[in-house]
Amino acid sequence: MIKGLLLDFYGTVVDDDDAIMQAIADQVAAEASISVSGGDVMDAWAREYEAVAAGPPFRTLRHCAMRSLTTVMAEVGCAGDPATLCAAQFKYWRSPPLRPGTREFLSQVTVPICVVSDVDRADLDTAMAHHGLAFTAVVTSEDVRAYKPDRAMFARALAALDLGAYEVLHAGDSISADVYGAHASGIQAVWINHRRHTLPNDTAVAHEITDLTGLIELLP
Repeated sequence: MIKGLLLDFYGTVVDDDDAIMQAIADQVAAEASISVSGGDVMDAWAREYEAVAAGPPFRTLRHCAMRSLTTVMAEVGCAGDPATLCAAQFKYWRSPPLRPGTREFLSQVTVPICVVSDVDRADLDTAMAHHGLAFTAVVTSEDVRAYKPDRAMFARALAALDLGAYEVLHAGDSISADVYGAHASGIQAVWINHRRHTLPNDTAVAHEITDLTGLIELLP
């Protein structure tokens, strides 16, 4: 029987920052000294971000975003200021819009919820306060000094709810961070597929939904 829920936050409870990141990438491409598209910059930024976040040492998400963008800008010959560009992203993290279905879901759910997020603690706390959201527990990568899919993130969340892996579901929109991370910890994963992507052939999830209202019938 499901007794608790682990929830990703950005892309699950609130909208992710995809559009903001694409706008930054497009600006970098427009100001680059070589011919490069915004999509190319996005791909390079994602790869560099993963390398920075992998550490060691652990770095905050803000540091990862800024450092990785700085590297990509240098590679494409963009003379802009990465701090100025990232400011829009950091501001967004603190007041993102709610995803469709979030209020409806939270008004009906009765099991305890632990948010499991890679975003820095201060940004997440500010975003939750912006919408008046409260959860039983919150675990951030900054708290654990690791990023999803690291098992330490999920272990901390289970401990916060005092539940076993078999007693919870984890819901999130990222295949790599949420689905693979949950599976590695023995937790059933619910994939929030709001981008209408195709699940990799070698991956299975307990449930696939488009927003949090799809979880209501799965919980007691």
